[in-house]
Amino acid sequence: VQLQASGGGLVQAGGSLRLSCAASGRTISTYNMGWFRQAPGKEREFVGVIRWRGSGSNTYYADSVKGRFIISRDNAKNTVDLQMNSLSPEDTAVYYCAAAGQTKILSTLLSAGGYDYWGQGTQVTVSS
Repeated sequence: VQLQASGGGLVQAGGSLRLSCAASGRTISTYNMGWFRQAPGKEREFVGVIRWRGSGSNTYYADSVKGRFIISRDNAKNTVDLQMNSLSPEDTAVYYCAAAGQTKILSTLLSAGGYDYWGQGTQVTVSS
């Protein structure tokens, strides 16, 4: 599956931004879809994941974004979106979407190593 992330940009603190990850080649609902981010000089960090449809499409988030970020899937468009609200400068990073196979357990999906396919990343910059 090929992934393409989009929607990044510059936003003021307290603002919102919506990222989208488009998939081609496969149906996105058959994959566990994760979002990660990487700030300069830091390791890639888990943001959240939406499980594949056979696992109930449950969502899980990192504590740092819980209550502010929402992951959703649009089956008709074959996309997974990341709605980011109440953004702060600490959210500044390159954001990546990633796909993992159906057999992956949740603990595996909380780290970058658990994913099989990656998009190219989109820059999000939050100004203070």
